[in-house]
Amino acid sequence: MTAAEDRGATGGVPALRGLTVLYDAECGLCTHLRDWLARQPQLVPLELLPAGSDRARARFPGLDHRATLDEVTVVGDSGQVYRGARAWIVVLWALREHRPLAHRLSTPAGARLARGAVLAAAKWRGAQWGGHQTYRRSDGWTYHPSTGWSYSPPPCSDGSCAAG
Repeated sequence: MTAAEDRGATGGVPALRGLTVLYDAECGLCTHLRDWLARQPQLVPLELLPAGSDRARARFPGLDHRATLDEVTVVGDSGQVYRGARAWIVVLWALREHRPLAHRLSTPAGARLARGAVLAAAKWRGAQWGGHQTYRRSDGWTYHPSTGWSYSPPPCSDGSCAAG
């Protein structure tokens, strides 16, 4: 192996060969965007994985899974973690038809625009929760605007828990 091969195509930074997009499976906007991403031609493969799920926890044990429910999170195949506007920029970069837009959004002026779009989406998402009401997910995660995310395992009333 040559020194150049050892460094990868980007001069010391591992080449990005795949991205995992963690999305809130119980959010209408998030699932709409998941479906849209799945239909797009990809230059870098995207894996779409529900945030906070057992699969996500097993795959990324060191990740703050409460934060992934609060803010879009993308994980690169070499462990890179992108959140918020940066996450959307890297996802757009992975899409064939949207890579030029990602390059424009990666500039200082573009980054402000991307951040504004992410904040607008978060505000819309928050309005869908009923403003200041608590948002409860069926997998045990709960969000309250004043305290943030918390987790309580779902009860075993359906008989799915092993007897102790």
